[in-house]
Amino acid sequence: MIDDAERYQVADQERKNAIEAANRADSVVNDTEKALKEFEDKLDKTEADSIREKITSLRELVGKAQSGDSGITAEQLKAQTDAVQTASLNLFDKMHRARSEQQQAPPAGEQPPPGAEGEKKPEGEKKE
Repeated sequence: MIDDAERYQVADQERKNAIEAANRADSVVNDTEKALKEFEDKLDKTEADSIREKITSLRELVGKAQSGDSGITAEQLKAQTDAVQTASLNLFDKMHRARSEQQQAPPAGEQPPPGAEGEKKPEGEKKE
């Protein structure tokens, strides 16, 4: 019995790692899809479609891992999860930068709002 436990210890650990990687991948997929839907009208369609393709591929891999396919490794899942996460982070970072640039730049011909250029507070005021 101890021999069996020792013999299967490595396989059990690999299976555990694959399950944990699949759970993480599933979480990343769900979060990314939610964000894609939320900001869909503000995203570059081509990049968003590319991320959706990566999500589809990752979902298939997760499904295989969760169904017991022993050919799926934690490393495969981690690599594809990282690819989806990196692509989505880059896309959302671009979106947020573009949005903040639009908010910071006043429209042509308009003056910036009062206080936007470093309005000083009167000296002597203290917060309590």
